[in-house]
Amino acid sequence: MVKKLNILFLLIFFVFSFINLSYAGCGSEGCSLSDFFKSVEAEAAAIEESPSKGKETLKPKVTFIELGSKRCMPCKMMEPILEEIKKEYKGKVNVVFYDVWTEAGRPYAEKYKIMSIPTQVFLDENGKEYFRHTGFFPKKEIDKVLKRGGVK
Repeated sequence: MVKKLNILFLLIFFVFSFINLSYAGCGSEGCSLSDFFKSVEAEAAAIEESPSKGKETLKPKVTFIELGSKRCMPCKMMEPILEEIKKEYKGKVNVVFYDVWTEAGRPYAEKYKIMSIPTQVFLDENGKEYFRHTGFFPKKEIDKVLKRGGVK
């Protein structure tokens, strides 16, 4: 029984020694436990009144997957286009690049059953493939494919 009390006492000691009340907005001079809880309640209220409350997180309409390699010339030509798509369609299109000549990227080559690179795969918001292209793909043509996927 005494051993259990000692262990409990040590546990409580360590918990309180790691709690830093100044972290919760009490300032460098510290504060009482009631001040600590008041500051936590104030932070919770601020979160509840945040303007993002009630808004849904926007899910991208399309996922644009580029399967290629950093060492492939047509793939390198696609890099600036991928960056343009990311910027122009931010929040509407999820742009993903997999280097299939690496250990990390090889499983995606198998998953999407690609035969040559670069290959572009377009998935709708439900993750279903709706378009595929192999080779260099000009931005104007990608824009058309994205519009077919519901991106405005």
